[in-house]
Amino acid sequence: MNKNFNQVIENRRSIYAIGKESPISAEEIQNIVEHAVKYVPSAFNSQSARVVILLGEQHDKLWDITRETLRKIVPEASFASTDEKISSFQNGFGSVLFFEDQTIVEGLQEQFALYKDNFPVWSLQSSGMLQFTVWSSLEDAGLGASLQHYSPLIDDEVKAQWNLPDKWKLLAQMPFGKPLADPGEKAFSPLEDRVKVFA
Repeated sequence: MNKNFNQVIENRRSIYAIGKESPISAEEIQNIVEHAVKYVPSAFNSQSARVVILLGEQHDKLWDITRETLRKIVPEASFASTDEKISSFQNGFGSVLFFEDQTIVEGLQEQFALYKDNFPVWSLQSSGMLQFTVWSSLEDAGLGASLQHYSPLIDDEVKAQWNLPDKWKLLAQMPFGKPLADPGEKAFSPLEDRVKVFA
């Protein structure tokens, strides 16, 4: 990493103004994602995370799917703002899609019945760590990103478009690209209200 870990965490922000350029190659983006998928922890070492990287026309297709899906349910009078938002994501260089393989989650539920109710929760926790790691690593590489949640509205068409297993549960979409604007100021609640130390 070019920065220390704390700086990377501080600099990771939601960047919505992104362009179709990247300071790093597609191969380097793939390496970032693969490293995160390999090393981010998962409960019982389940390794249930599944990730799809979409670049170029494939990235554009994702947001076409999202736009047309929303067009069917958003009132026409208020669709312009939705269309503008989707276009801002489509303006990026690519998207990372985060899934969890429910075959693995369900298998663990059967194998370890005592913890049955915990495995879906642990799966989400692991995915959250993966999303944060990829997001922070992309920021460290000079890319801006944000995290979007259009599931389950787009799930079926996404799986059909890229021939993905039905048991892959789509959790989040992360459009990324060259940052075109800085994020706004961020307000922080007092830490003394959020952290308690007993020694």
